[in-house]
Amino acid sequence: MTIQLLAPDVAAKIAAGEVVERPANVAKELLENSIDAGATEIRVEVREGGSRLLRVADNGCGIPVEELTLAFERHATSKLVTTEDLNQIATFGFRGEALYSIAAVSQVTLTSRTSSQPFAASLRVEGGALLPPARAGAPVGTTVTVEHLFFNVPARQKFLRSATTEAGQIANIVQRYALAYPERRLSFVNEGRLVFQSTGSGELLDVLILIYGREQALQMVSLTAGVRRNTAALDTLALDVNFGGERASTDLPSQVEVSGYVSLPGLTRATRSAIELFVNRRYVEDRSLTHAVVQAYHTLLPVGRYPLAVLLIDIDPAQVDVNVHPQKTQVRFVEERQVFAAVQKAVRRTVVGAAPVPDVGLDEHGRLLRPTGEPPALPAGWSSRREAILGAREHPLAAPPTVPPTVPPTVQPPLPPAQQMEGALPTESRAETAPAVPKLPPLRVVGQIGATYIVAEGPEGLFLIDQHAAHERILYEQHLLQRTAGQPGKASQQLLEPLTLHVGAHLTGQVAAQLDSLRQIGFDIEPFGGDTFRVRALPAVLAGEDPKRTLEEIVATLGERRNRVGEEVEAQLVKMVCKRAAIKAGQLLSDLEMQELLRQLERCQSPRTCPHGRPTMIQLAASELEKAFGRV
Repeated sequence: MTIQLLAPDVAAKIAAGEVVERPANVAKELLENSIDAGATEIRVEVREGGSRLLRVADNGCGIPVEELTLAFERHATSKLVTTEDLNQIATFGFRGEALYSIAAVSQVTLTSRTSSQPFAASLRVEGGALLPPARAGAPVGTTVTVEHLFFNVPARQKFLRSATTEAGQIANIVQRYALAYPERRLSFVNEGRLVFQSTGSGELLDVLILIYGREQALQMVSLTAGVRRNTAALDTLALDVNFGGERASTDLPSQVEVSGYVSLPGLTRATRSAIELFVNRRYVEDRSLTHAVVQAYHTLLPVGRYPLAVLLIDIDPAQVDVNVHPQKTQVRFVEERQVFAAVQKAVRRTVVGAAPVPDVGLDEHGRLLRPTGEPPALPAGWSSRREAILGAREHPLAAPPTVPPTVPPTVQPPLPPAQQMEGALPTESRAETAPAVPKLPPLRVVGQIGATYIVAEGPEGLFLIDQHAAHERILYEQHLLQRTAGQPGKASQQLLEPLTLHVGAHLTGQVAAQLDSLRQIGFDIEPFGGDTFRVRALPAVLAGEDPKRTLEEIVATLGERRNRVGEEVEAQLVKMVCKRAAIKAGQLLSDLEMQELLRQLERCQSPRTCPHGRPTMIQLAASELEKAFGRV
């Protein structure tokens, strides 16, 4: 075959295919041009999903009449001049390919006027062919009308979805930029109907209310407010997030600023699609940062549920490369680990500090309603109960003795004595990890329901605590603190006789690869030839459990998670150990045991959920009790 140069129109269509795949790409490129032009009012209008017509009008600085023709040339741009400018790109556009690519596969009319021009000028391009510019009447700004997209590339038209789907994609683009720029008013008109319009107030919460609705938006909390309110109380958050490694500093990296809103644990989605990330106001798709957000909710969400988040990450443009993808939705960071840590810690601080106890209400028939996630309103008279509850806790009717009470032989003590738990950590570590503000309101034990739930009274109403989930959380955080103090080995208990465990040939490699993880959590286990392992010790918290059955479950867990990294496997093993060791449903507890359980739960950094994300407690607001008894 003979080598030859491609015809200009063929090359133009190939280049357009890298930038323009669907109408939403056109809307994105034109929106970004409007933002770069300093527009404060941007209107996007579509017909037939944008394939028939897509118009973007703004009140930006406009394009001088003598530069209209040049604007449609390939690699023509006002955003950068030299190669050094590529090292710190602060604008959306910089390649000079958007208008050129769009005009190659559609019919484009561009009308623009600058503040120094007495009239506007209009230029039309059809399939890459420019027509002479003409005078037009228009205000200062630019209007780009794109008609009959892909009229000269029929193959590309076959891949377009329905008009409704394509219009929905464009609406998502408009809403994302409204989130990134709440100070600018963005409007979206579909088939002549105004579908979306941001207020331009500069408040991100206003845009969240428009997109997600008031009820859901009010279940999201500002990162700035969360960090400012809870910094002093969250010194040990890195323990729960950075499970398998050394304790990380809780100071956010100085070169990275993270702001925005994240949802409380009660508001979730089935996928990660509601996590919106913006780097220097540019929407990006980044697996690593998405994982950082999800990991920040570690042990706070059930498996398979994901949070909502709108994160604005500000970083020095020289520390991020945006020139790595034709559509500029992917970026590369110079210090990726630093950015990951900044996002993770900012979200974790906010969520742990702001997450409320799930609030359960009653309907008019006295039936329980699902948790709302909103703090309850206190009726008249209940505000005085706080001092009474605090006083009852300081001076209980039956003060706990200095020696733990005698427990019947059939019931094992659910919790180790307080002296033993506090002695497991150095004094310095206990002082460092003690929360500066309580994570829970003061609670007074009232009783137990069904040998499963502890009933407690608080200043805001009635609390039901799942004793198993609460004890899981306590054991889990005790293990994290022991790891941080460098004392994982002290949590082991020797077996009277070593246990021989056969795991099967298909699991031998998996168990052997995780011996270090098993030792870290308190197992003394070693190979014993073939598919056999010898176990000499178990974690101390498993005293009284069937060791063989426990180990069989752990081995099965290792076999189910072959693709997980070491830290994830170890975290899963710890959760399983805590679940096996925790107080079971149906186990009767004395008043002293229940008081001790609540005291230790109050000391936890994340007391509202178990390590698997289930709630440890629910709340029946005092106002709901008043209503149920007709006192309102």
